[in-house]
Amino acid sequence: MTYQHILIATDLSPECHLVLDPATQLQKLLGCTLSLVHVIEPLSMSFGADVPMDLGILQEQQTRQAGERLNEVLPGWPGLQRENCHLRYGQPKAEIHQLAEEISCDLILVGSHGRHGLALLLGSTASDLLSAAPCDVLAVNLQKHKH
Repeated sequence: MTYQHILIATDLSPECHLVLDPATQLQKLLGCTLSLVHVIEPLSMSFGADVPMDLGILQEQQTRQAGERLNEVLPGWPGLQRENCHLRYGQPKAEIHQLAEEISCDLILVGSHGRHGLALLLGSTASDLLSAAPCDVLAVNLQKHKH
């Protein structure tokens, strides 16, 4: 199978290059389009709905920081065009799947940290993405590439 459009799902962490490197290599090999997505989770998902404070200011700061981080990362990856980079707000699995469908991606590339259960093999976001994915999902083993 030849992939035409790869969606890179990233947390924009300092290790994100470990996922961007293989994506860039695939792009050169296949001549495909690259898109990138970072999903900002609502703080209420992390802290629960019963938090006795307004999380709006913190959420705005989180969104601004994600945009700044994307602007820092982008110049190092000439295969990525700014118009193909997306910041989404919501539950990562749902947002990544929806975007993959919207922009007709045939492969989602995600980093895998490895945690517990199925997540022990893939990482929580990577394992979530496998369930009902609209296309193929490729997990890059971040632990392997750190050394």
